[in-house]
Amino acid sequence: MSQSYEVIFENNRKWVESKVSEDPNFFHELAKTQHPDYLYIGCSDSRATAEELMGAKPGEVFVHRNIANVVNTLDMSSTAVIQYAVEHLKVKHIVVCGHYNCGGVKAAMTPQDLGLLNPWLRNIRDVYRLHQAELDSIEDEDKRYDRLVELNVQEQCINVIKMACVQERYILEEQPIVHGWVFDLRTGKIIDLEIDFEKILKDIQKIYNLTSSDWVMSRKTK
Repeated sequence: MSQSYEVIFENNRKWVESKVSEDPNFFHELAKTQHPDYLYIGCSDSRATAEELMGAKPGEVFVHRNIANVVNTLDMSSTAVIQYAVEHLKVKHIVVCGHYNCGGVKAAMTPQDLGLLNPWLRNIRDVYRLHQAELDSIEDEDKRYDRLVELNVQEQCINVIKMACVQERYILEEQPIVHGWVFDLRTGKIIDLEIDFEKILKDIQKIYNLTSSDWVMSRKTK
């Protein structure tokens, strides 16, 4: 077994010791259940870990990660995570967080056949198509790259808002709220894109309304 692999278990041992020394009941309490306020949908990039950049503790954030933080309704993994978080964990906030220097977004900007990655990256290419006029007007390639990262977060937030479970619970409880963030690897800061959740919901409601108003409102009055 390689030394780099073995060190993981040594690190785990030290982590357990430190937690128990701080609170002897830490793992007993941790094992009971989870009540996170946040669902974090981020990129699988090894440099952008959810809990660390948020300063969150175990149990505070429910996490889903994939290449370029994509939310595709044909992807059972992301949709199952969102539905579980919304209906069972009752999260109050859903965060879609991209990051600058994202390899997935960069790959989507590259005219290259990437095999099995093509269908996944097509989601990001579609974002470029939707915002082509704005993006093509940005002469600096690095700034265009950064802007596509931001627009990808925006469109993935909209994909979250399109989901029936999100719409239904928001009508009933005014939660969860959807947020769009970008993590700047160059500074370590989180940038809030200030996604206007309610405005987006109203704008897309005519097309993407998946709720029966009578049914939802009858549940609300019970």
